[in-house]
Amino acid sequence: MAQLLPVDEFDLIIFGGTGDLAMRKLLPALYHRDLDKQFTGASRIISVGRSKLSRARYLESVETALRANLAEGEFDAAFWKTFSARVEYHQVDASSPANWDSLVKTLGGKEERIRVAYLATAPSLFGPISKGLRQNSLVTGNSRIVLEKPLGHDHESAKAINDEVGVCFA
Repeated sequence: MAQLLPVDEFDLIIFGGTGDLAMRKLLPALYHRDLDKQFTGASRIISVGRSKLSRARYLESVETALRANLAEGEFDAAFWKTFSARVEYHQVDASSPANWDSLVKTLGGKEERIRVAYLATAPSLFGPISKGLRQNSLVTGNSRIVLEKPLGHDHESAKAINDEVGVCFA
């Protein structure tokens, strides 16, 4: 059996945090990892979306999604309190670098942490999100980016996306 090791404190920023991929796959997987005690300290899951939602309303959606997408009996109401304390929500329009203020404030002062931007969005937003992260000084030496496939619709469009993201992330 595989040994699950705790990971260093991190900030995981999920762009597309209200979408189907986040709700059906990413958040249930993260719930399992936290339940297995892989998350340490004040690690955070910061969901980003265009929808204007309060944190409470977003957490209601996440709880509903977990109850629907975890196997029978896997949702633990007591553990939900622990997991939900890690989850935040920010409204950001990726195409407008000017409205990133709340995300910038949340991530400020934590530059030493591992910071992962997970882009669970349409490929057409990969470049604008990468640029927004860079323009708002959110790319650090400990930053990583994860691009959800597919990358474009052919070799040329995939190369264009890779080049656009590569300007912001080494």
